[in-house]
Amino acid sequence: MCGISGEARFDGRSPDAAAVTRMTEAMRSRGPDDEGLFADGWVTLGHRRLTIIDLSDAGGQPMVRDDLGLALVFNGCIYNYPELREELRNAGYAFHSTSDTEVILVAYAHWGERFVDHLVGMFAIGLVDRPRRRLILARDRLGIKPLYLAETPGRLRFASTLPALLRAGDVDTGIDPVALHHYLSWHSIVPAPRTVLRGVRKLPPATLRVIEADGRSREEVYWRPDYVREPADAGMDAADWKAAIGDALRAAVRRRQVADVPVGVLLSGGLDSSLIVALLAEAGQQHLRTFSIGFDSRDGESGDEFHYSDLVARAYDTDHQRIRLADDDLVPAVRRAVLAMTEPMGSHDVVAFHLLSEQVAQHVKVAQSGQGADEVFAGYGYHQPLVEAPRHSAAETFAAAFFDRDHDELRGIVGPAYALEHDASRELLTEHLAAPGAQTALDAVLRLDTHLMLPDDPVKRVDSMSMAWGLEVRTPFLDQDLVTLAAHCPPEHKVAQNGKGVLKEVAREVLPAEVIDRRKGYFPVPALRNVDGPVRHLVAEALQAPAARERGLFRPEYVAQLLAEPDRAEAAAGSNKLWQLGLLELWLQTHDIR
Repeated sequence: MCGISGEARFDGRSPDAAAVTRMTEAMRSRGPDDEGLFADGWVTLGHRRLTIIDLSDAGGQPMVRDDLGLALVFNGCIYNYPELREELRNAGYAFHSTSDTEVILVAYAHWGERFVDHLVGMFAIGLVDRPRRRLILARDRLGIKPLYLAETPGRLRFASTLPALLRAGDVDTGIDPVALHHYLSWHSIVPAPRTVLRGVRKLPPATLRVIEADGRSREEVYWRPDYVREPADAGMDAADWKAAIGDALRAAVRRRQVADVPVGVLLSGGLDSSLIVALLAEAGQQHLRTFSIGFDSRDGESGDEFHYSDLVARAYDTDHQRIRLADDDLVPAVRRAVLAMTEPMGSHDVVAFHLLSEQVAQHVKVAQSGQGADEVFAGYGYHQPLVEAPRHSAAETFAAAFFDRDHDELRGIVGPAYALEHDASRELLTEHLAAPGAQTALDAVLRLDTHLMLPDDPVKRVDSMSMAWGLEVRTPFLDQDLVTLAAHCPPEHKVAQNGKGVLKEVAREVLPAEVIDRRKGYFPVPALRNVDGPVRHLVAEALQAPAARERGLFRPEYVAQLLAEPDRAEAAAGSNKLWQLGLLELWLQTHDIR
């Protein structure tokens, strides 16, 4: 788990090694254990290392194999690297380390561009094929590991974070109006390839990009599961699907234990993280370290779920740690969390995850987490009506449940320079939902949730906040085999029992019913959900700052209305809107974007 960076030149000039060094240094928290630089004429690679697998210098990066003509920087973990290593050794290749990094290099040497098909894990890769004068960029199937790009005539830069690219300089920091439209429509989500800045893009998930030394490039989406019923599965009933999903999840959890350091679990007390703990215990894991976080309660809203996390910790005898934080901890944490964000993220639980990661990183370098289960197994309320909805109505049903604002409302919020004539968010939504390869309305929405929305909401949130403290978080519910199997699973098995029905049936084999049948919870942070007190002052200050007025993202009268009416009946919704706008401005100002 690391931070990677690089620069390729196509105009005959040498890459700016100082710029690559600045990018690398900007990601020190992602890789506090080591750093490295590699130059090869038209390409320079940079790396920060967090030692998880092969703790020796032999596993360091950039990794170069002169005998293969290859150099590599890599962020992530390849869970099946021991099996691949054995397969490649039998094919005649030698290894000089015990790292998963070297397995990627040799896999490319053996399979060429199809090497990505053999990798099971989370990864962002920058690989230089020196004889062919090619740069290969690749991102894992579910977009768990980020890869940001900044392209100008004659040059390409890439990095694990957007702020690292800013540190290199010469980036167009103008606001992308379409990305702003997405941000304000979809809970602050800006799907790949866009970011909120015009000059920075993201390599989409499951994408391989090949760049030639003359600047020509091509992209390929190398994995895209169909959300349809497979003929081979026609005879499966509910019990069969429960068994198949259970087996796949057990394999996913087991895969994510591979490490040369201890692996803990972020235990919220909800179904998903509790199930991970239970399956690890079932597999014989002992002395598992688990971690939960809680905050001050407010106006009758509980700030923790310790009752449930304690129940699970006791049931499986984990080495459990409660982390309780007060409201006074939040304002400084908001500023630190904003600094750690690879992009603006308007969810209030970003700050909670930042604080949790800070504490957990003091005890372990790796932890498993339950992110992704709701998107993969239909755990949200808006999934329920979709199971009966006609296929053609998916867009209408999803938009009514998910959109924060419609296009007409947005035109009254954003400044004139950023207002769009067309409804860019609805158009993108409709395009994805109408694409072939999804059998029902729910299939289409789950595909959208998992492959478009999820990488730029909970997945990005987890990666940014955990890596700010050098903590690697692994997400077994986003295992590629499990996701493919779930895509084929009939929708009625997923929406059963008010959502995640087939998962709940798996859980009944190992978890107490009180954990399974409880009301669905979310990461509770009442002080941020209500945006009051010092937090509200921080947000108001950002929205009223001279930089905000000069930028003109939002109409002054709309901002004034939000700030003046915190106590109206719709305060909860208004507060979230206030937080979303203020967070964006705070992020832009924190990174000195003008």
